Amino acid sequence: MDNFKTHDASAFYETFVPEEAKRLWDRFEFVFTPKHGSWLNMAEIELHVLNGQCLNRHIDSIGKITSEVEAWVNHRNNKTAKINWQFTNDQARIKLKRLYPSILY
Repeated sequence: MDNFKTHDASAFYETFVPEEAKRLWDRFEFVFTPKHGSWLNMAEIELHVLNGQCLNRHIDSIGKITSEVEAWVNHRNNKTAKINWQFTNDQARIKLKRLYPSILY
């Protein structure tokens, strides 16, 4: 789960009466992802690439934007472009040790 504001107790209390909010909140165990490793970052990276490669000029109609974006998406998918994460599992276990369980023997 990402670290967006809707994923905390206040979102339940803003939406439901307190008793129902507490009941719902108790049903979940939230494990937050590191901000630099979440799916949202990957989406933001792709949108940045889209903007730089496709939408970095004036396009005068929504139809033209749609066709340009569709062509860019097809090209990007056929290229099987990937994000090269530099943050390894070993680094995560050091930096985020409070999130990883310790197994004691």
